[in-house]
Amino acid sequence: MVQLARPILTPRLELRRFALNDLDALTLIYEREDVNRYLYFEPRDRAATLDLLHGRLDRPETTSDVEENVLCVAVAEREGRRLVGDFMLRWTPNEHRQGEMGGSLHPDVHGRGYAGEIYHELLSLAFNVYGVHRVVGRCDARNDASIRSLEKVGLHREAHLVENEFVKGEWTSEVVVAIRHSEWTTTTR
Repeated sequence: MVQLARPILTPRLELRRFALNDLDALTLIYEREDVNRYLYFEPRDRAATLDLLHGRLDRPETTSDVEENVLCVAVAEREGRRLVGDFMLRWTPNEHRQGEMGGSLHPDVHGRGYAGEIYHELLSLAFNVYGVHRVVGRCDARNDASIRSLEKVGLHREAHLVENEFVKGEWTSEVVVAIRHSEWTTTTR
């Protein structure tokens, strides 16, 4: 797992490493049915969230011989320092240089444009720091808000996979959105 050397500040948010004292706030996110509706897992209690948090804290730093790098970031509001999200960027350091990003926000902060701020910073890291060629976002096709957030930062729809996964007892469809480094460079000028 890759760790941020120092926090990244946006106008309203701080993207930083997770800490053990994030447990209560992270539990408030992942215990909710509405947060987990389009995720692969059911709501998590405090113990399950602690396991998730330990996974964020205990993974060793990535070495050059791994097949995939993962950067997990805690998202906190700068004003009040409240943890409101859990986002990730993963990428392959091979010749294909493919990446993926996604995350979850507490519903109390939905509709404020936070996801766009976060995705913008993750794309900047992917393209400008880690040398990724292409980044995708994969969303349950019913998750219009997440798809819109990714599209607002320049990703475009590449695929709509119909009933491609059996999740939580039902066939679900998936939308794949993506952006290439050359497109990112054009949109950020």
